[in-house]
Amino acid sequence: MSIAPHTVQAYRASLLHFHADPAFTENAYSWHQDGLLIVEDGRIKAAGDYAALGPTLPDGVVPHDYRGQIITPGFIDTHLHYPQTDMIASPSEGLLPWLETYTFPTERRFSDPAHARATAEFFLDELTRCGTTTAVVYCTVHRESVDAFFEASEARNLRMVAGKVLMDRNCPDFLRDAEGQIGESEALINKWHKHNRSLYAITPRFAPTSSTAQLGAIAELAKAFPDTFIQTHVSENKDECSWVRELFPDSRSYLGVYDGYGLMRPRALFGHCIWLDDEDFARMAATGSAASVCPTSNLFLGSGLFDFEKADGAGVQVTLGTDVGAGTSFSMLQTMNEAYKVARLKGSHLPALRMFYLATLGAARAMDLEGTIGSFVVGAEADFIVLDPQSTPLLARRSSHCNTLEEQLFALALLGDDRAIRATYAAGAKVHERSGALA
Repeated sequence: MSIAPHTVQAYRASLLHFHADPAFTENAYSWHQDGLLIVEDGRIKAAGDYAALGPTLPDGVVPHDYRGQIITPGFIDTHLHYPQTDMIASPSEGLLPWLETYTFPTERRFSDPAHARATAEFFLDELTRCGTTTAVVYCTVHRESVDAFFEASEARNLRMVAGKVLMDRNCPDFLRDAEGQIGESEALINKWHKHNRSLYAITPRFAPTSSTAQLGAIAELAKAFPDTFIQTHVSENKDECSWVRELFPDSRSYLGVYDGYGLMRPRALFGHCIWLDDEDFARMAATGSAASVCPTSNLFLGSGLFDFEKADGAGVQVTLGTDVGAGTSFSMLQTMNEAYKVARLKGSHLPALRMFYLATLGAARAMDLEGTIGSFVVGAEADFIVLDPQSTPLLARRSSHCNTLEEQLFALALLGDDRAIRATYAAGAKVHERSGALA
């Protein structure tokens, strides 16, 4: 039996990836002005200077020429809702009325597999157009919504995390979980978790929509599947926090509700985390849980400002999420833009290098996927993007005056959007190329 030859591809551009958090470590990243990325069978074979790696290429392998562009690992978005794609930019006075007016009615339609699949297709197209190659995604209470999402993501061979939302109270009857929904989640875990590039997230929507009985059942499910993800919301909005205090009077804090059920652990991602106190942050650090910060959503709904400095001081793992559809953009560059402003309003500063770290290796570490995604270490999955500093007239003009890497990345974060993504690759295969881009 003959063995098919290995498939080797090479890409010449400036290369950037991280080894550590630049906020705490010197020499936290690798930058190759004239770099070469070599991919073999969908994984990273080498990344470094073109002068050193070019001569090592097998005969006949001609590098894709992206000189003048920057190749980084694909962006990782740790909090967003694919069913909310069609209700993005819906006006509301705040989180709770927004849920009642727009979110719940929109999610009702996802019992229809055809509607769910069509939405998932558009959603994934938007993600890859914006350079996002991995996302941690909320589906709806409907099993069909999960199947549709993973079917669509696996057709593109994307590394995606998703899960069925669990709710059994304080929501419309048409979305309330009937008995047996925990069993449906278990069946979905067995079907999708670690199937190809899919991973499963156990997904209580937020504490107010789960009874103590359901939270107990979720805790048992999490114990039975310790390598799954857990995703939920916490301390997003002051009214929401007050509601949780009424519903769970014996809990020390909102976060303490989840902690009391053993839902804080590695691979647990908590959306928002705006109104946490010092003890909450300490507990997050101690359990290896991560905060998914959603600045565009928090500003849109007027929920508050995340305290990056306090989280860093406690040693909490921090990631970035678009939170579509309360978030107003699929673009992680636009999310960096708003994160920078949130930090400034709280009196701290987020350098561009830190923001790019949070959207790549930082997220991979928080997800316990370092070495799999988020960097160009040998053997990592070859998910990467090509950033174009000349993608708009304004960005091109600003880029021509950049004197440092920090200035160039800052310009991309503050002025860039989907147009700055020249191309997106997943497991070494191109899954998006900007319309009109030269070959």
